[in-house]
Amino acid sequence: MKKPQQSVPGQDCLRSLCPLSSVLDILGDKWTLLVVRDMLFLRKRLYKELADSAENIPTNILADRLKRLEAAAIIEKHPYQDRPVRYAYTLTEKGEALRPLLIELAKWGNAYIPGTIVPPEGFMEGK
Repeated sequence: MKKPQQSVPGQDCLRSLCPLSSVLDILGDKWTLLVVRDMLFLRKRLYKELADSAENIPTNILADRLKRLEAAAIIEKHPYQDRPVRYAYTLTEKGEALRPLLIELAKWGNAYIPGTIVPPEGFMEGK
């Protein structure tokens, strides 16, 4: 497949027009979906909350992933403090639409990766 001719917000260079390839260009590293997971299921909104996740994401990588997610319109940031300026992050409708994908990935992990934890009933559905 050839590279797309038009720019996509948040993605300067998509590898191809394949939808799976394009999704991986935005979400396909070991950190990005964990940031989305924490926002979706653990309701984390502040940088410090996201940095304190169990996987210990390096702060420089967290800052980069938040910028990429914002550029891709998956999250939005809103100032909650003026001096120094600090932001709260929220998922957009586009970000919330990732919920079924993350649920299915977690189910696949539980089915095929021994020792993974099974989330409490209703946890991933937002109940």
